[in-house]
Amino acid sequence: MIVALRLALAAVILHLVLIQPNHPAAMTWGALWLFPLELPVILLALAALPPRGVTTAARGLLVAALALIALLKLADYATFIAYNRGFNAVVDLNLIPAAWNLGVGSIGLPAAAGVVAAAAGLLAVAIWAMWWATGQWAALRLPALPRAGAALLMLPALALAVAEIGQARRAWALPVNPPGAAFTARVGLERVVQWRTTLADLADFRRAAAADPFRGVAPLFDRLDGADLILTYVESYGRSSMVNPLYAPTHTATLRDIEARLGERGLAMRSGWLTAPMVGGQSWLSHGSVASGMWINNQGRYRALLASDRRTLFHHAQDAGRRTVAIMPAHVFDWPEGDFFGFDAIYNAPDLGYRGERYNWVTMPDQFTFAAFDRLERDRPDRPPLLAQVVLVSSHAPWLPVPPVIPWEDVGDGSIFTTWARDGDPPEVVWRDADRVREKFRRAIDYSLQTVGSYLELHADARAVMIVLGDHEPAQFVSGVTTFEVPAHLVGPPDLLALFDGWGWTEGMVPAPDAPVWPINALRDRLLGTLGSGAP
Repeated sequence: MIVALRLALAAVILHLVLIQPNHPAAMTWGALWLFPLELPVILLALAALPPRGVTTAARGLLVAALALIALLKLADYATFIAYNRGFNAVVDLNLIPAAWNLGVGSIGLPAAAGVVAAAAGLLAVAIWAMWWATGQWAALRLPALPRAGAALLMLPALALAVAEIGQARRAWALPVNPPGAAFTARVGLERVVQWRTTLADLADFRRAAAADPFRGVAPLFDRLDGADLILTYVESYGRSSMVNPLYAPTHTATLRDIEARLGERGLAMRSGWLTAPMVGGQSWLSHGSVASGMWINNQGRYRALLASDRRTLFHHAQDAGRRTVAIMPAHVFDWPEGDFFGFDAIYNAPDLGYRGERYNWVTMPDQFTFAAFDRLERDRPDRPPLLAQVVLVSSHAPWLPVPPVIPWEDVGDGSIFTTWARDGDPPEVVWRDADRVREKFRRAIDYSLQTVGSYLELHADARAVMIVLGDHEPAQFVSGVTTFEVPAHLVGPPDLLALFDGWGWTEGMVPAPDAPVWPINALRDRLLGTLGSGAP
């Protein structure tokens, strides 16, 4: 009786490991009743194993494989929450330190360390439990004939699991649905396939990066007639600001107000949609996609880009006699990768001169970022026309605190923003309540949009075109949408905005729901083709 109970408990442990979901939507009580087709294969194989030496090695390999796949499922679960996609071990290992830094900034070092320790402890317990469970079935010590019977019975169980995997991967169709799923084995197989296809994709990407239709083309940017071109990214700004009822009333009202104020100053506006390569983070993938004209949806492609001789939007601007600058307030350390992109000057956070207190993860408010851009570049006398990349970070998680937009003459060295740097509860308190997180997100995006509008109004008389676009949606539990689309706005004097009439974008600051949607990397070639008389 005791042996039977131990075997049953061991089978339950393996059952729970095998049905572990890798997607939040699958985390339901109904998942407990999913029958894992690998379970009879594993149990029969363990019962059929010969004595100790081989048994120990086989158990070790089995437990290691199950633990690895369990870890990959956990990584999938986390990336589906944060980025609305699965984890790719070939290109996503950089997400681990990024997640740690964001966690520390959002909930504090002790809580983040506690989460990591709890996860490591849970994994250790799971590995021990699997080792114990496999040991119970391997310890049956069946005579030779029953062992052979177990091995024979394993074959149809294995064939059924393989058949279900093939059907789930659409390799073939079965006349009837199997009574369960070989989900864990399928995840393991898919990771092997993913490894191979990712490596092949990176090889294709390197070849495509060398084929630039604008290499050697001139003149480019001449249709701007010396006007500055300013590319401004608003962090975590996506279509959710137009469609989620939690945010749309606030954000669309702000955009309409900006539209009215800029219209009174004689500026024209156009708005459309771009599809970002990711959600939830890794803003540099969007920045790199726009700069290079290549679709960069993972870190592997980003590294492949950096190793290529691809000429970016900024290289072409340099060739046209423009000064190229990057305003990067999120970078607290040097950014050596920036050398690839063709910037004449890169201003990281320490270079911008902020003397106020940090806003948790956010190094400085957006209004100071714009003021520093003016002081360092736009206000310089006798400068060439600019192509600038300005990255705003006030709407980056954890989205608090949020300062007001103040008179521009009061910005100074930024010390005034210390006044609001500790307003409200800290992130480790706010982030215990998802509704409070969403409210902070609504306010943070609205602050960034108001700041952009105020800055455009400040420079309404300048000969410049500003492109304002989101870099990606926030995590889905905040955005409430599954789309990867982000708004994009063109603002400038009417004669310069007329150059973009062929784009089909909506007049004003609120893009129509059915306005054209382009992949974000298409923006580079669209700009070069529109603004250069020598473009093909």
